[in-house]
Amino acid sequence: MTTTVANLEALPRDDTGKGAARQLRRDGRVPAVVYGKDMETVMVSVDALAAQHLFQSISVDNTIIHLGVEGDAEAHQTLVREIQTHPYKNDLIHIDFLRIQEGVMVDVDIPIYLEGTPEGVKSSGGVLDQIINELPVRCIPSKIPESFVIDVSALEVYEAIHVYDLELEEGVEVTIDEDRTICSVTIPKAPVLDEEEAEEEAEEPELIGEDGEPLEGEELEEAEAAAEAADDDAEG
Repeated sequence: MTTTVANLEALPRDDTGKGAARQLRRDGRVPAVVYGKDMETVMVSVDALAAQHLFQSISVDNTIIHLGVEGDAEAHQTLVREIQTHPYKNDLIHIDFLRIQEGVMVDVDIPIYLEGTPEGVKSSGGVLDQIINELPVRCIPSKIPESFVIDVSALEVYEAIHVYDLELEEGVEVTIDEDRTICSVTIPKAPVLDEEEAEEEAEEPELIGEDGEPLEGEELEEAEAAAEAADDDAEG
């Protein structure tokens, strides 16, 4: 498990308000803020295309972004804490960056990927169900895992992998109940029929002739009459 790092450039901004933000977006930039412990909030903007390209190529929740702000001696080590997007366009509206400090614990969500086909799926008709897709952890920035990859190929039907089954690097703490199930292999349940479907299922089967084809017309009427007579004799 390794920490993923990316780079992004930013420009400082002084103007605030909706009008200034709209003008930035018209100019192809996205307003953003950088905040963190023991620091004043810094207002910046980033190139919209560069930010979109970056966010599409990384795991946003747990990638450290070196945010280089023009005029600052060093880049800020940050995590993306919020991305606001247009309600029906694929446009970035605003970004919040959290500045992190070396050695100070942070909370991040790490994606979970399942690898392999469970034995219970291949040989017993089971279905693999992934319940948790991201695992919330707390650790120092240098130990942020890129992802958790779990081999599920040995899972049989009714077996599961839980949070406590994961091997975590020292200093990485899970912040949810370790008894939680990450994934399991189950047998699919039979569909529940409604009343109309149940009646259709309960309909009498077609009468088949000696040639293997369903009876029709007079042959069907004669066969049904014979069947009713046989039922009457049995009841008598």
